[in-house]
Amino acid sequence: MEIIIILIPIALILTGIAFWAFFWSVNSGQFDDLDSPAHSILYDDDDDMIPDDAKVDPKSNRKSDD
Repeated sequence: MEIIIILIPIALILTGIAFWAFFWSVNSGQFDDLDSPAHSILYDDDDDMIPDDAKVDPKSNRKSDD
């Protein structure tokens, strides 16, 4: 039963640290834009990895049949 005298202050300190970390991350902009990083992988610059016969001509929206 004496351990509760130690555990309650430790729990309060850890809760305070968690609140501080949350508000710090919100104020520093960690949660400003959650969608762009997930979509940026779709626009990766990997044109050199696409085979020549599978490349798409952006002007005609068709495969290039050179």
